[in-house]
Amino acid sequence: MALTGRAALLAALGSIPVGILDPSWTGILAVNAPLAAACLCDFALAAPVRRLGLSRSGDTSARLGETADVTLTVTNPSGRPLRAQLRDGWPPSSWQPGTEVAASRHRLTVPAGERRRVTTRLRPTRRGDRVSDRVTIRSAGPLGLFTRQGTHRVPWTVRVLPPFTSRKHLPAKLARLRELDGRTSVLTRGEGTEFDSLREYVPGDDTRSIDWRATARHSTVAVRTWRPERDRHILVVLDTGRTSAGRVGDIPRLDASMDAALLLAALASRAGDRVDLLAHDRRVRALVQGRTARDVLPSLVTAMATLEPELVELDARSLTSTALRTAPRRSLIVLLTSLDAAPVEEGLLPVLAQLTQRHTVLLASVADPYIARMSQARGDVEAVYEAAAAAQAQSERHRTAEQLRRHGVTVVDAPPDELAPALADAYLALKAAGRL
Repeated sequence: MALTGRAALLAALGSIPVGILDPSWTGILAVNAPLAAACLCDFALAAPVRRLGLSRSGDTSARLGETADVTLTVTNPSGRPLRAQLRDGWPPSSWQPGTEVAASRHRLTVPAGERRRVTTRLRPTRRGDRVSDRVTIRSAGPLGLFTRQGTHRVPWTVRVLPPFTSRKHLPAKLARLRELDGRTSVLTRGEGTEFDSLREYVPGDDTRSIDWRATARHSTVAVRTWRPERDRHILVVLDTGRTSAGRVGDIPRLDASMDAALLLAALASRAGDRVDLLAHDRRVRALVQGRTARDVLPSLVTAMATLEPELVELDARSLTSTALRTAPRRSLIVLLTSLDAAPVEEGLLPVLAQLTQRHTVLLASVADPYIARMSQARGDVEAVYEAAAAAQAQSERHRTAEQLRRHGVTVVDAPPDELAPALADAYLALKAAGRL
């Protein structure tokens, strides 16, 4: 079978013995000399790769699950046109599985002395900073027989932010907040310390709110209403220790805790409260303090973007002392941590009194819905054993939560997709009860 095209050329070039001038090779040289000359010309006419100028522009951040477009500008200063294949290298987690080849490779032609742009569309699958790798360019001659190849380093970083999927619950929680704050026609008031107005008593009202002087002046019983406290301080504490690395469904517990913290921060800042963030395991991983209501949510999102679970045990004593320094006055401390018996009983409970004596403490934990499904399993011996193990795990979790409640801690235990609204409801309940 006769070889054609590039295969024939390579076979012909490889058939010339170096240093042999036997007249029997004259015919072969006569045939290969034009092909060799064509190859040399094609190689010489390919635009040089090292002299190319490359620069980047585009997105520097994106939420997890969204896209980020990064534009690469290629400048050809040589006198030869560039016909190239380009690979824009990024970490594998910059794309959905199976899409990297199509997204990172580009074909482009850049005339001599001009520039062209190509755009790489990233769709990251993990939070954190995605840093660009090398750009590899393969420059071909006009015949496409030979190519020049080289690499350039063109630094660029895209920060992948938490997705904040619980944002969809914010309008409903804000409506409830407006009811508490008296901004709607619904006459609901919290039991704060700022006097709001008098109204007629209705069954179910706290008798301690009756204004006896006003009642004496009217024919009906009058009760005082109060506006919920504003400008309260809330410290959100994220546990970044080993228990936060466990996956519940498709996401780590830490990511579910972050989502709940963001919804709480958005709601509390709208309520006029001040929100700070502390991420801690054995040491401080992130600290956000003193942000205005407008800046607090972007600051929290940026600080959370690079947080990763650390495979170390939470140092509860260090966390407590850091929290007390961060919140020197009475505050609401929201602990987003595990309800597993061992970490709570051995780490948190011995130092919990230091927090509850000065602050209101709310603990929120991510529950695993798979355990609830296991507890309902029946049908064979294996399913019954799984149900018994799940029931035991649930019992231990309930016992740990009850221990915390006896110490004055409000406990929220919910699956990942329910944790954020449940935590927001707990915050609103504390505000309505005047405990902030």
